[in-house]
Amino acid sequence: MSVDALLSVRGIGVRFGDVEVLSGVDLDIRPGEIHGLIGENGAGKSTLGKVLGGYYRATSGKITVGGQLQSSWDTPTALANGVAIMHQELQLVPALTVAQNVFLGLEENVNGILRGTEAARLETLMEQSGLRLDPNARTSSLTIAEQQKIEILRALARKSRVIVMDEPTASLSKSEIDQLHRIMRSLRDEGRSVIYVTHFLNDILEVTDRITVLRNGEKVHTRDTAGETRETLVSAMLGGEKMDTLYPPKSRDHGEVVLSVRDLISPNGTQVDRLEIRGGEIVGLAGLVGAGRSEIARAIIGADPSTGSVEVAGKVLTRRSIAEATEAGIVMVPEDRRGQGLVMSLPVRANISLPHLRALSSGGVMAKVRERALALGLINQLDVRPAIVDGDVSNYSGGNQQKVLIGKWLAGDPRVLILDEPSRGVDVGARETIHREIGRLASQGVAILVISSEIEEVLGLATRVFLVDRGRLVDEIDPDRVSEAEVLAALFNHQGMGDAAE
Repeated sequence: MSVDALLSVRGIGVRFGDVEVLSGVDLDIRPGEIHGLIGENGAGKSTLGKVLGGYYRATSGKITVGGQLQSSWDTPTALANGVAIMHQELQLVPALTVAQNVFLGLEENVNGILRGTEAARLETLMEQSGLRLDPNARTSSLTIAEQQKIEILRALARKSRVIVMDEPTASLSKSEIDQLHRIMRSLRDEGRSVIYVTHFLNDILEVTDRITVLRNGEKVHTRDTAGETRETLVSAMLGGEKMDTLYPPKSRDHGEVVLSVRDLISPNGTQVDRLEIRGGEIVGLAGLVGAGRSEIARAIIGADPSTGSVEVAGKVLTRRSIAEATEAGIVMVPEDRRGQGLVMSLPVRANISLPHLRALSSGGVMAKVRERALALGLINQLDVRPAIVDGDVSNYSGGNQQKVLIGKWLAGDPRVLILDEPSRGVDVGARETIHREIGRLASQGVAILVISSEIEEVLGLATRVFLVDRGRLVDEIDPDRVSEAEVLAALFNHQGMGDAAE
């Protein structure tokens, strides 16, 4: 153990059944540092973070806090020793308010009677952090980005000496990410430590003091951030393999109109006059957080009630339901993979086959051989790791869960594919796999709508991009003729115009 380490682990190993996820990992966290933890999805970085937070039990190795060897380590022990974790996959109680979630387990009481001071305490915490939410808002009514802020506030409320932040910026805007980085620096200046797990390499280089790289469950190295570049980090993550490009080549040889949307209006503010996507075309939606991009997609697929016309290859969808859209060939990969995309209690095989039970059954009996063959084919196609048909999807990394979710809908050979934040919580290697698959589907004539908070991703994938503000398509741009900065400036300009009109 390093003599100045606040938290140390030695020889940490973790196994899930027959799968070894971590092997012999050593790590020292110093007081007053921001320590980056990076690696491909499946490299073990989130697993290591959960071991440190006490949510996963290591099968081998030891943990030392302040020089004291810990005989056992679980969540209560971690919190008692000043170690808290902010989860990548939100761990909130939907029925509780924002304030209740932030101070869950930290409620003030007199003789066992709760004082109900959480809202007032949250106001003080938000003033200190700069993050703003309605303390009395029901958590279930909030967006993913707002719920992400609750996770950040909850970690801050525990006043821990070490805070593990697992993909904390996945759903945040640029200004909110900057605010989070200011909070992290403030914690560092107070002598507290932050373990920053993220796939955004530019953020890692900007805010951390040291960086640890994991690959295939093993530690590659720990180095000072000052000596690293994006190129050296990617090389370390991939074992020296060079990533030539993040995006597949674009084709402008498109077919007939496959998806046609007219006069689409929903109660949540969506108002789309006209949207068409041709076979083989990738259309992107770019907008600031809360602009209504996801709401447009949900109205198209029938997840939210709406009026107007939606046609697939000239056929009007009359019932406007998810079932009807799926039958017509429209499928959507949602932003919230755990809440809306996957059934975490089911294995990989069952998650992939779930929407296709009728096609995989005969006389009401599932054809298990066909189901396994379907799942295995998509596992190999999307490079899901570990490549286990009956793997426990809840133990997979976020990027591999995302691959399973995408595979679930690709199994039905869709005509229209809507992807909402396809790279959320996904590293450079898994991201290239997903982007390559998107390009392959477009080359086969699938009409694709991509929604992403990362403007670079929208510009890199799409042949046409619409700017979205308040649920409306306010402008169309050629992604090959504009820069990310120009798009962002245009979005803020449209937002300002909307504010002036109100």
